[in-house]
Amino acid sequence: MYADDSQAEPAKTAPKGVPVYKRILDLFEAEGIKTLFGIPDPNFVHLFLEAERRGWTVVSPHHEAAAGFMAEAATRITGKPALAIGTLGPGMANMMPAIQCCKVENSPVIFMGGQRARITERRVRRGRIQFVRQEPMIEDSVKYSSSIEYADQTDEIIREAIRVAMSGTPGPCYIEYPHHTVLEELDVPEALPPHRYRLTMQGADGDRLAEAVELIANAKNPIILAGHAVYTSKAGAAVKDLALKIGAPVIQTSGGTAFIEGLEDRTFPYGFSEVSVDAVVESDLCIALGTELGEPSHYGRWRHWVDNEANRKWIYVQQDPTAIGVNRQIDCPLVGDLRAVVPQLVRALEGKTLAGHPRLEEFIKGDAQQIKDLDEESQTRDDGTGNVPMNTARFIVEATKAFPKDGIMIRDGGATVIYTWTYNQAKPHDVIWNQNYGHIGTGLPYATGAMLADQAATGKVRPGMLVTSDSSFLFHIGELEVAVRKNLPLVCVVGVDFQWGLEVGIYRSTFGPGTNEAGVHWSDTVRFDKIAEGFGCYGEFVTDAADIAGAIERGYASGKPAVIHVKIDPVANAEDKPQYSEFRTWYAEGTQ
Repeated sequence: MYADDSQAEPAKTAPKGVPVYKRILDLFEAEGIKTLFGIPDPNFVHLFLEAERRGWTVVSPHHEAAAGFMAEAATRITGKPALAIGTLGPGMANMMPAIQCCKVENSPVIFMGGQRARITERRVRRGRIQFVRQEPMIEDSVKYSSSIEYADQTDEIIREAIRVAMSGTPGPCYIEYPHHTVLEELDVPEALPPHRYRLTMQGADGDRLAEAVELIANAKNPIILAGHAVYTSKAGAAVKDLALKIGAPVIQTSGGTAFIEGLEDRTFPYGFSEVSVDAVVESDLCIALGTELGEPSHYGRWRHWVDNEANRKWIYVQQDPTAIGVNRQIDCPLVGDLRAVVPQLVRALEGKTLAGHPRLEEFIKGDAQQIKDLDEESQTRDDGTGNVPMNTARFIVEATKAFPKDGIMIRDGGATVIYTWTYNQAKPHDVIWNQNYGHIGTGLPYATGAMLADQAATGKVRPGMLVTSDSSFLFHIGELEVAVRKNLPLVCVVGVDFQWGLEVGIYRSTFGPGTNEAGVHWSDTVRFDKIAEGFGCYGEFVTDAADIAGAIERGYASGKPAVIHVKIDPVANAEDKPQYSEFRTWYAEGTQ
């Protein structure tokens, strides 16, 4: 396949010291990266062997898209950039869903793609095997794209990719790795730490900080709107200090669904918690942290924000200065890294006596009661006994009540996710799911990537629970083998209705019941527990809601990755989705 590449190799010279592939690893190690995801081709076998020799966690999945999703989950749980590689041609084509997903989800993954030697690529030829020009295919979906054409470009290109990926609104970058540079050697110094070549921990302007302190001091009903980046930047401890200092409730955006340790009782999901709506409507100050103020938050302008808009002030902490004032006007922009700006704000508030939100305790009690009421209400739904399928509400309540302490929760699916917003009984500190792009099927690679990156970063083995549905689970079901290979304590709880539940609901709402529902139903003979056993997992089949918790417990106790097949009601999943009207308002402009 690479026979003609040998013609392009330069004449041998005296070794300079460090091969390009080792230098690449040095540069990523300087960023604290210790995980590598991808299926190696001849361009990458040296790099993979060296990474494993250094103690990196090296994972080859069964599809390149899964490698990209694993790397994306790694960025979320570590707060660092991540590395995914793809073989030339079809490998990088397979990577495209993950690249596009990282673009929309603002995930700083560095994708490296193998390629033919440049002289081979640039020849005028027809019928070249496993070849396509990759940069034109990828460059519109990344923040930065380049190629290591010459060995001595290695440092500048790797650093520029990381610099761009982590600056402003984070996002993916692409580096091409042509075959002729793989084994060339470099005379280079030790790799620089991040702060020596890129801006890190950027703080906010002092005058704007003083304005923010004044707004907070004068606020009577302040709230904190916590977005996805609060989690991915690992700024939770600083946000906790701020919330306690000003006595504010924390409103989660749909992307910011991980709970900050110590703030669980005062954190309420925007729109899906009754008290969150009250807190938003009454607020006279919103401190927006790590959020794009996007459609699921109604741009901070519509729906729940309309009432009291004239009296509400906004403080916006945002790393990307071009995002200020786009989705709504801002009274006090604090441009910088959450990890630096929020502690600045806390320090600036020292010595201030702040009354705190007058209804905070009421909100805490009200939200706790709503969660309890939803649990009790779910008990009135069908439980799967007597040949009546289990209602999805029962499925979600029982599964999330069994979520393990200190676990990592991974969410996936369509209707299942909507049910989870309403009926979730757990308050996990780590939640991984695909919110902005809505890319279903990411759950299993997200789970394996997050758990492996967490182990590599902390040295601890923590349980993971994937709550998903059948259609989504089938996308990358082959990655169960990775979970088995790496012996992950992962339990996948799969709600099974043998259909595309959201799409069935759309057919019925559009055309009425009894119409042809083309393309949204599939075989009702699939047994996910049996498939799991074939991969070497523990599998269990559940029809009764009362058996879900026990099945999950047995899954963890088995010492293997586990799949719990839970049969749920296809009618309820399609037609009775809770608070679906709230979800529909996310499409704030135009129609779906």
